[in-house]
Amino acid sequence: MQGIVLKSTGSWYVVRIPSGEVVNCRLKGKIRLLELNTTNPIAVGDVVETENEDTEIVISKIYDRKNYIVRESPKKKYARHIIAANIDQLFLIVTIASPRTSTGFIDRFLMTAEAYHIPASIIINKQDTYDDIELEKQAEMVEIYESIGYPCHLVSAINTDHIQLLEKLLNHKITLFSGHSGVGKSTLINAFNPLLDLRVGEISNKHDKGIHTTTFAEMIVLDENTYIIDTPGIKEFGIMNFELEEIGQYFREIKERMNDCQFNNCLHIDEPNCAVKEAVEQGKIHSERYFNYVSILEGYKENFNYWERKS
Repeated sequence: MQGIVLKSTGSWYVVRIPSGEVVNCRLKGKIRLLELNTTNPIAVGDVVETENEDTEIVISKIYDRKNYIVRESPKKKYARHIIAANIDQLFLIVTIASPRTSTGFIDRFLMTAEAYHIPASIIINKQDTYDDIELEKQAEMVEIYESIGYPCHLVSAINTDHIQLLEKLLNHKITLFSGHSGVGKSTLINAFNPLLDLRVGEISNKHDKGIHTTTFAEMIVLDENTYIIDTPGIKEFGIMNFELEEIGQYFREIKERMNDCQFNNCLHIDEPNCAVKEAVEQGKIHSERYFNYVSILEGYKENFNYWERKS
């Protein structure tokens, strides 16, 4: 019987079958796993085949994924961890303060979305809490991202109109919610269906950061055709095992101009006749986006060198 994985805790998998019933399954011992070198062979969102075996229900097959999104494993450096599979869209929940979401984090998230060909939107939460200075910072953020085609939605979990807007965007889709701890992911999801009663964390006064309340990625059923994948608070997204020259392809405004550079393998740092650097100087590429691109490029050199040694 076919089902969809709602939650994975390592050895047990929670699977929803067509009747709507939720069952606990183990992985069949001899199942052929995908060759992905990941720490978790089955991820939330996977479509699987289940069957009865003795007194247990086991997963006997994993169907091909239309997409998936990975990060570096939080427990094993350089190992891949699949966050979720078969995603229709990504919602990055951000806040201007308490906690602050940096554009560096946003750009890593968007870069990951571009790499896996998954539409992404930025949801700026806690609109009821910002002062004038914070609203100015928010306006700057919206201008940066909407100018390159990323929808930005300004919401508050206590505003019914905002919740109804998000519900329309979620309808008939599988949506992955992500963001730092404390940005209000669980509060928003509770607003869609208060009966879910997801745990809501507090903000640490010492560091102005959220306290983790979600420990495993979990798919939440809003209705027969609408699902949310709630993820643990993530400090950094990332993709692995790719060429350094590819990073620019995951920045929309850089990708548009990179073919106009003098060199095909231009990294847009100090090469001559670089169309990307020229666009930055002319204000056609936002300087903050370019700074984040350079930071990501430098940070990924360590991973790149590692994978070169492995190959």
